[in-house]
Amino acid sequence: MKRRKSVSYAKYGYIFSIPFIAVFLIFSLYPIIYTAIIGFTDYKGLAATSWKFLDNPLQNFQIVLNNSSFRQALSNTFIIWTLNFIPQILLALVLTAWFTSRRNKLKGQGVFKVLFYLPNIITAASIAILFYSLFGYPVGPVNSLLMKMGIIDSPVYFLIEKSNARGIVAFIQFWMWYGYTMLILISGVLGINPEIYEAAEIDGTTGLQSFLYITLPNLKTILLYVLVTSMIGGLNMFDIPKLFMQGGPDNATLTTSVFIYNQAFSGSYLYNRAAAASMIMFLIIAVFSAILFYILRDKDELSRRKEAKKLARERKIIQKRQEVQ
Repeated sequence: MKRRKSVSYAKYGYIFSIPFIAVFLIFSLYPIIYTAIIGFTDYKGLAATSWKFLDNPLQNFQIVLNNSSFRQALSNTFIIWTLNFIPQILLALVLTAWFTSRRNKLKGQGVFKVLFYLPNIITAASIAILFYSLFGYPVGPVNSLLMKMGIIDSPVYFLIEKSNARGIVAFIQFWMWYGYTMLILISGVLGINPEIYEAAEIDGTTGLQSFLYITLPNLKTILLYVLVTSMIGGLNMFDIPKLFMQGGPDNATLTTSVFIYNQAFSGSYLYNRAAAASMIMFLIIAVFSAILFYILRDKDELSRRKEAKKLARERKIIQKRQEVQ
């Protein structure tokens, strides 16, 4: 009898991955490398056809770091991200506990999840126009409501105050993304073994205790993902600050991404300095991501790996001794 040849399906996996690899190389990796390179050059100007490396390779980086607008944009970015992320993660955790509670089974969960997630799928331009109209001066829904409630006597120009503008941008970011964060956390909770909760219920734990001592520890990996992706998205905020306030008033909502856009596509078209600013933000994000990974690392898993390595070394030593004997 002839033996049947075993069919290898591995090659089909490589074939199907070719389109992704090609798109990634052309539209992601190449622009990243090109951006990193021109940060060390004198490349600027809309009609520039040639460029050269600077005698001082770090000149563009020094100019950007000494730029007061960039430092303010960096400060604004961190402030706005912090103001929107803290309430975002807290509300997402509360909603996650609500939706995944085994004691209080909520009816119509799908409808609520869709409503909470809905702001995330609305275009940024639409949201910018909506909130600009809501906080309009002298006539706007927010001013009219506050005046009817007797909180203010005359219309307030919310968008001319720095703190108000930052707060509104932070609120928009929070409103757009808390539903997405909630769904990620819910998917993490659904992946936890239900037998753990059943054992906890038998032991008489309350819903709050189950969430604090079972859910949160088992969500550490998901929380790390949420923190890192939120930080990357927050430090790259562009659409709402740009479309809503154009970075104003007085650069109060100017973020680093808007600063980079202005450097590259406004005025003198300083592509080299925009690239340098992009690389600085890349390094900042990489450092903060590494810190988060270190803080939220699984210490138990690390200790188990150390023990496994130790046992493996001891076995090798024993085997060598036996061979010698």
